[in-house]
Amino acid sequence: MNRFVAAERALRTAAPHALLDATRAVLVEQYGAEDVELFLADYGLTVLQPVSVPPHTLEQVPVHNSPAGRAFGSQRPYCEDGYDGRARLHLPVSVRGDRLGVLSVTLPGGEAVRRYEAELADIAEVLAHEVIVAERDTDLYLRARRKDRLTLAAEMQWQLLPGRSCSRPEYELGAQLEPAYAIFGDNFDWSATADHLMLYVTNGMGEGIEASLLTNLAINALRNARRAGISIADQAALADQAVYAHYRGRCYLSVLMFDFDLATGRARVVDAGSPRLLRLREGTVEHVTFDAQLPLGMFEETDYVAQDFEVRPGDRLVFVSDGVHAVASPKGEAYGDAALSRAIHSTRLLPAAEVPRAILRELTGHRGKPVPDDDALVVCLDWHGRPAGT
Repeated sequence: MNRFVAAERALRTAAPHALLDATRAVLVEQYGAEDVELFLADYGLTVLQPVSVPPHTLEQVPVHNSPAGRAFGSQRPYCEDGYDGRARLHLPVSVRGDRLGVLSVTLPGGEAVRRYEAELADIAEVLAHEVIVAERDTDLYLRARRKDRLTLAAEMQWQLLPGRSCSRPEYELGAQLEPAYAIFGDNFDWSATADHLMLYVTNGMGEGIEASLLTNLAINALRNARRAGISIADQAALADQAVYAHYRGRCYLSVLMFDFDLATGRARVVDAGSPRLLRLREGTVEHVTFDAQLPLGMFEETDYVAQDFEVRPGDRLVFVSDGVHAVASPKGEAYGDAALSRAIHSTRLLPAAEVPRAILRELTGHRGKPVPDDDALVVCLDWHGRPAGT
């Protein structure tokens, strides 16, 4: 049995809570590793948290300005040379573009890094898959991701999300919510098949647990309709009925819905509220508008109509909630499309998964205080188009 197969088998047979122990044991035995640690990105994407049984014996590592953070940001292995001849190899732990954290492995020296780097990178990817599966049976990894306590509303919102990033040959997606540990009702959702990508961007209403309950009802109603194979316009109509039946118009939800054809880039769109879309195409940022329709649940039995939209290879689409474009500075000036356009242009060289966090950092500077008064959501979609011959 070769080294990689032994490592893969050890991870796949490990108990859900013991993935790090299994990884450490097999890397020591098969690769001569001297130390192995797993770090997971926190909900705010500011630090990498060590995975260990409380009380933690390791310090958290900043995402910015740290060797592990470089591996996380670039999604490539990064080697940190030690003073004693040892080398510490930091490997991204990711699943189909969803960036979970970093596996840090100390090896005897540079020769071991050159010899084993590719295999260790593959093992880190296997570990990422196993962490996702293990989260069904243990809270260990979810606990490790939080540097502060989540509010109940935030707990519900994060559990509702599909992930924070994903990638396929046709597109790359990244998204982030603020305040990460006290989010109310903003949300995003996506689902892909062989030929389609469906994307929802939701601007929640209200505060605290009530906002989270409203969003949970609406998103699950949309998912229920989507999984029945219903068109995007009818998904909106059925979710509208579900929200109205419960709240009778007292609460409603704004959502921007897309159904992309992966082969052609053509999409069907339902604009039911306030989330905004800005498009970066050939160096120019423009605000894309659609025919506005009523938010979900405002009135009984609203009919929704889907519009046509087309995206081209090289396009970057940035979706934001009103907690981004409407947020005021200390002088009362709204952030607005002009500032958003500058932020989108200044982050044009970053991968889609990095863009939401970068825009939200700029928004914090405009707001003048670290914690927002309203939810802020940014979703970035980079469209590559289907490769020729596939």
